[in-house]
Amino acid sequence: MQNNLFQQAKDAVNNLFNGNASEADKRAAESAIQSAYEDASPQEKEHLQQLEQQLKQSNQLK
Repeated sequence: MQNNLFQQAKDAVNNLFNGNASEADKRAAESAIQSAYEDASPQEKEHLQQLEQQLKQSNQLK
């Protein structure tokens, strides 16, 4: 079964990098990542950590 929250988090992060991200978009991506952690497999958690790191490095998250 595919983790929809995980996919939503990936999509939200991709949207940030594909256009002009508003503060609401940034908060939505961060929220999606945090929500996805709850039901994520170990591999998905690792990928979510990488997504968070990408956002932090690009100053999209604090």
